[in-house]
Amino acid sequence: MMIIRFQFLILVLTISTVKNRMATAEYTLDSVRKALVRQEDTIVFALIERAKFPFNSLTYDHNYLQIPGFCGSLVDFVVNNTEGVQAKAGRYKNPEENPFFPENLLSSLVPSYPFTQILHPGAASININKSIWKIYFHDLLPLLVASGDDGNYAQTAASDLSLLQAISKRVHYGKFVAEVKFRESPQDYEPLIRAKDTEGLMKLLTFKSVEEMVKKRVEKKAVVFGQEISLNSNDDKKGKSKFDPSVASQLYEKWVIPLTKEVQVEYLLRRLD
Repeated sequence: MMIIRFQFLILVLTISTVKNRMATAEYTLDSVRKALVRQEDTIVFALIERAKFPFNSLTYDHNYLQIPGFCGSLVDFVVNNTEGVQAKAGRYKNPEENPFFPENLLSSLVPSYPFTQILHPGAASININKSIWKIYFHDLLPLLVASGDDGNYAQTAASDLSLLQAISKRVHYGKFVAEVKFRESPQDYEPLIRAKDTEGLMKLLTFKSVEEMVKKRVEKKAVVFGQEISLNSNDDKKGKSKFDPSVASQLYEKWVIPLTKEVQVEYLLRRLD
């Protein structure tokens, strides 16, 4: 009996060690950077999809929607209900996902997947989607879409949600960026964390050359992905874009990069708790 218990203990310790190694292997600075690059594609394609529709102001008019028991605009209705269904399906069990209306979500109805738990538990309390929501509707949309109304309000709200979720995932991925950076150089971060030196942490996380490279890459992707394609080599539409590529660069420069660093600082300040 003692031998069996000893073997069981060894098995448990082995599994624990393997899981820890897997966690470290799945999230490295290189793998996190590759994930951020792939998320650029998602964001650019989502920008293209939203740019198909004009502003469609009734989508955001609280007086337009008349649904008993619901107070808000059509986009509020679509986002709340879509997130509710996705929560039941387990979307927000993934630490990479952050809802816009967490207060309205029900528990998942599906079995939980054992996602790698690399983040400090304090990460769960970091959600800046309220800021992303405000920036999206007040600042980004006027830059991205043309004025006007084509009546496609539900489709507009759905494309808004796709783009919002893509931006949110990219911004909140800062938690993983901060974790792998901390693990690589804890001696650089710990003194600043203990001193609650937010300015020092922000300086340590800022690499202007990398940020410039990201902005240029995103704009180039917007040019390539948003280009009208024709099989006629003489077609004068070659090079015409489905939306202004500079908007993608501005999105990253003004909001995505600064908000990502804000998430990183918020995470690091909790890292030693």
